[in-house]
Amino acid sequence: MNEHSISSGSLGRRLLVQLLFVAAILSALLYLAVRAVANQAAESSHDNILGASAAAIAEQLGTDADGIIIDIPYSAFSMLGAISDDRVFYRIDIDDETATGYEDLPLPSSIPIDSKPLYYASRFRDTTVRIAAQTRVIPVNTKPVRVLIMVAQTQRGQDAISARVANIAAALGVGFFLIAGAMSWLATRSAVKPLYTVANAIGRRGAHDLRPLKSPVPSELTPLVTSLNDFIARLRSSLNRTETFMAEAAHHVRTPLATVRTQSEIALRQAETDTSRKTLRNVIRAVDESSRSASQLLDHAMISYRSDQMSTEKFDYTALVKEVTRALSATAELKDLVIETNLEKDVQIVGDRILIEIALHNLLDNAIKYSSFDSKIEIELKTDTHGIAFEIRDEGRGLDGNKPCSLIERFQRGNNVRDIVGSGLGLTMVEAIAIAHNGTFELKQNSGAGTCATLLL
Repeated sequence: MNEHSISSGSLGRRLLVQLLFVAAILSALLYLAVRAVANQAAESSHDNILGASAAAIAEQLGTDADGIIIDIPYSAFSMLGAISDDRVFYRIDIDDETATGYEDLPLPSSIPIDSKPLYYASRFRDTTVRIAAQTRVIPVNTKPVRVLIMVAQTQRGQDAISARVANIAAALGVGFFLIAGAMSWLATRSAVKPLYTVANAIGRRGAHDLRPLKSPVPSELTPLVTSLNDFIARLRSSLNRTETFMAEAAHHVRTPLATVRTQSEIALRQAETDTSRKTLRNVIRAVDESSRSASQLLDHAMISYRSDQMSTEKFDYTALVKEVTRALSATAELKDLVIETNLEKDVQIVGDRILIEIALHNLLDNAIKYSSFDSKIEIELKTDTHGIAFEIRDEGRGLDGNKPCSLIERFQRGNNVRDIVGSGLGLTMVEAIAIAHNGTFELKQNSGAGTCATLLL
């Protein structure tokens, strides 16, 4: 079967790709969201510890007659050392002068107020540190003194936490994508399954099954099924009109020609002059040629019609050959032809019986028509590894140098048979029937006189 289709790609594949694209975007968003939330939580926890350390130092500040007493408690730095191995720095300024700690520890962009810690990150000694800054106003000799407390810590521990969080987020994203991909594949199969159901329902039908499709389908496919049923209805109506036309054409063409031939034969018997008789013989010959051409044209049209919707069945090929031989035996006797048959018994074949009968009839009719008087026609039916071969060998005029492929073309006849009535369609129909049955047709010159025609199915 030859299939001609226009395809723009798989609908299921396109749907799956789109779903996977959406899943990939969602996986990336999940990764970014988990990482951002985790980093924010880690940073907030770190800031709270830094703020608690600064607050612990601020609570231990005291005063005496000489000024402010700075007593840094052990707990202020121990709580920072408990969460990682990062280095800790501090700086305490009193009225904008460094009283203790690292003088080069970066100051905040603005001085914090209301005793609330200010958190910021900065570069310090070739590394990035997170700093908590807090102010406290202490009265000294009835004079308010502002104390700025800064506690800083390197971020290697926090970076390690961020890296672990990133790995976990990536694993979650990949896992989500794989699960979403599997679910997308299942959803795609489920979504396109009704299309395959409709296709299978139509594919299982025979050539003559033109019933409307009544399989339940989703609402999205209803317009497609409705249009398909409308097309089937139009096709059924067109085929019925074609079949009716062919039957009527056969009747309306053959009947007038038969009437003309009958009247011409009557006139020929009554003709009194040689000129009249010659004219009437030419008329009869022309009518025979027209009748044969019309019949074969109608047969050719029927072959084209049936080839598209063959009615295949299993039948006895041997019996069909005998039937065709018996039908044409009377014509062969008029030329004193001897028909010898060598047929295998009970050869079964699956095909369109009417088309194969037309092919056999044309082959045997050609052999009889182009055979010499008192000659022999051999018919052989055999099976081999290639299929079933039907051969007809005659002792007629042969190919006379004509190429077999040219004689199979429509309306083409050999130069040596112009005096015999013919239309040039017989072999064309035989080849069309062979192709419709996935077979071959071969015409060749015999080693002696005549031709050998082989129909292999």
